[in-house]
Amino acid sequence: MAREITGIDLGLRTAKFLRGQAKGNSFKVSRFAIVGLESAEIVEGWNGIELPFKPGLSRVGITGRDVNVRYTRVPRVPDWQLRNLMRFEVEEIGEQSGSGVASDFNLLPELPEIEGEDVVLLAMARESLLEEHADGLAAAGGKAQAFTPNSIALYNAFLRYGVVQDETVLLANIGHDNIDVVLLRGPDLVFARNLSGGGKLFDDAIAQRLSIPAEKAREWKERVGTLDPAARLSDANAERIREACKAAAGQLAGLLQSTVLFAKSQIKISSLKLDRVLLCGGGATLEGLPRHLSGALGVPVELFDPFRVVDVSALDAEAAALLEAHRSEAVIALGLASMGSLDDAWSLEILPSKLARQRAFREQHIWLIAAGVLALGYLGLDAWQTSQRKAEIEQRAQTLQRQVKEADSIHRRTEELLSQNERLARHAGELQQAAGSGAQLARSLVLLEQHLPPEFWLTQLSSDWRADPELGVPRGSERPILSLTGKAREGTNSLSSLYERFIGSVRGGLPKEARLRERLTPNGSKFTIDVCGFAPNASAAKEGP
Repeated sequence: MAREITGIDLGLRTAKFLRGQAKGNSFKVSRFAIVGLESAEIVEGWNGIELPFKPGLSRVGITGRDVNVRYTRVPRVPDWQLRNLMRFEVEEIGEQSGSGVASDFNLLPELPEIEGEDVVLLAMARESLLEEHADGLAAAGGKAQAFTPNSIALYNAFLRYGVVQDETVLLANIGHDNIDVVLLRGPDLVFARNLSGGGKLFDDAIAQRLSIPAEKAREWKERVGTLDPAARLSDANAERIREACKAAAGQLAGLLQSTVLFAKSQIKISSLKLDRVLLCGGGATLEGLPRHLSGALGVPVELFDPFRVVDVSALDAEAAALLEAHRSEAVIALGLASMGSLDDAWSLEILPSKLARQRAFREQHIWLIAAGVLALGYLGLDAWQTSQRKAEIEQRAQTLQRQVKEADSIHRRTEELLSQNERLARHAGELQQAAGSGAQLARSLVLLEQHLPPEFWLTQLSSDWRADPELGVPRGSERPILSLTGKAREGTNSLSSLYERFIGSVRGGLPKEARLRERLTPNGSKFTIDVCGFAPNASAAKEGP
């Protein structure tokens, strides 16, 4: 069910707050506000911010230096293995940066040019930064649902409210200091990133051309700035401003072209060809910019306006006029609110550890706790009622017979629940063994990393659910068995000695109940190791007296 939520796009010059909820194929906006800022860092925008409404549950966009987006091509593996791979990569980055890193990932839609592999989009942000955002939001009367890269919010805004055709589209939100960019083929996301630049490129070009401060340059740009060659210019300064804007527009075109080239190299799709460009954001409203970029890029360039299909009837007159004046700037906030309102949106949800623990607790335990409270309340109420009726029940046989029947019914239901509990317990054991296979693989990889001699290398690694009597796993009681196959470098001295020390180290690092079988070819150049930590007789021995 769609929920009401606030999308927050916080930048260095403005903060946009859009609240509402999804309604069918549209979105109903209930509140909107935009606040002017002058911040050196994005997170500073929370200081002293005042809003006409409390944001409540909110999804906050992050961009620029606040977010690190990576692309990784991986074999198609089970979800738990993919989670482990991404966790290892995030931990490595966290160790390099020396700070806690929060992250989330999602698979891009299958790309026909890539067979047998998936492309993973991994987004990361510093824990401390997200906590500062959460604290600032709380001070403004809101609560963070999640943090999402602005580019992903832009993708969702286009997917729900744009005209999706069978073509390759570059969608760019031009802010003051950053540009959020996504590439799509039809409805499928191909690439997302953020770039340094934006409207500031034009301010800096004007300031340099006229030798004036950046604030004054921004004022001149908004008043007389244009890229329309047919525009009538009032004086020589206006002509100089237009020439400065042309130079900045050239820089912007170069950034967008580099995005397509970067996407080709990152995802290895050399056939990617751009059909259309859509612009939004405050920097996209410069007169004549789409036409100028169309000439530079060689493809049609248009403005993207999702609010043509968005319901704003619930806004008061002042908020409606404000949104009308800043609708291009509010696209990211709309995408964030849409993602937060829907459960099936393609999303990345970066959560600091504290917020992640709270969500996990709510999702996993709140219903059990509520059921327990209701059960205790029911039992207490039943005991009180029973004590009140005790005297009457002792004198009335008919009432006693009815209670006996009720007790028999409860007994039958209890037996059914016990039987169901036994089935669930067996299922839980199977799930535990399945999870254990992942732990067995991870532990073995750590041992290999620590003890595998440089002269040895692995040629094959597999984990199968099968029987192996030699490892104490009979047929009918299959368990996860990890198999490792490797080779030694030709000409290596003392192969057998190296191998024995390696096997000894692996044995010593495995749990006591684990079974290990190793085979070495006569010449010592190849070896095979099978490991199982879940043999039935080993588990029984562990649980015995």
